[in-house]
Amino acid sequence: MKIISSYSIKGGVGKTALAVNLAFAFREAGYRTLLMDLDPQGAASFYFRISGAEKFKMKDTKSVIDGLRRNIRESDFPGLDIIPSNLGYRHFDIQLDAMTKSRKQLRKVLEKFTPDYDVILMDCPPNITLLSENIFRASDAILVPVIPTVLSRRTFEQLLGFFQEEELPSDIIRPFFSMVQKRNKMHREIMVELPPLHPGFLKTTIPFSVDVEKMGIHKMPLLAYSRAGEASRAYRSLCNEILSPRCSEND
Repeated sequence: MKIISSYSIKGGVGKTALAVNLAFAFREAGYRTLLMDLDPQGAASFYFRISGAEKFKMKDTKSVIDGLRRNIRESDFPGLDIIPSNLGYRHFDIQLDAMTKSRKQLRKVLEKFTPDYDVILMDCPPNITLLSENIFRASDAILVPVIPTVLSRRTFEQLLGFFQEEELPSDIIRPFFSMVQKRNKMHREIMVELPPLHPGFLKTTIPFSVDVEKMGIHKMPLLAYSRAGEASRAYRSLCNEILSPRCSEND
């Protein structure tokens, strides 16, 4: 089982669109997929027309496992299940802090889902908290959307700095350019400058597209209603790149 996170310190970079469409692409490729919406905003759950999770007590590892299992929902697409968000997840950090080995609890929880799924994909809240540290330690790969702008570049480099300070393995960070506008000079320049400094960059780029914004209208992944568009092709290409043997060897 692979555990993959869609993460960024900065909001508005295409993190949830990535999680939703990548989960659909994994399912399309034949992988039993579980999408966990850990962002209290619940946008990933909304895109799959699934209401919020029921609250549950998080006293210990077993109670977290049981609570998450009770909240698994089937999506409209066989082979893709969802654990929806809940505003109670904003207290996840407090609950984790009360447990022993609080920075490694999430990995223990997710390993219990191994018999049922090939891929667990997490849509993560845009911050660095104890939950975030659990996500970092639980993930086999962390996909980081980077808009080719100064601020987005800065937050990406802040994430790398945090990993260095905490002695976390930075090779699991897989950045890629998101919401790219090829006519934008700054975008073109940063896309040339940044990858040589950070060799982990994926080659696939996701273009800025109004089709992605229409996900809120359709309430489903872009890949479910648009197969031929540039953004759709890009998400499938990103999925194929992640699944490629060369990419897996770097995990």
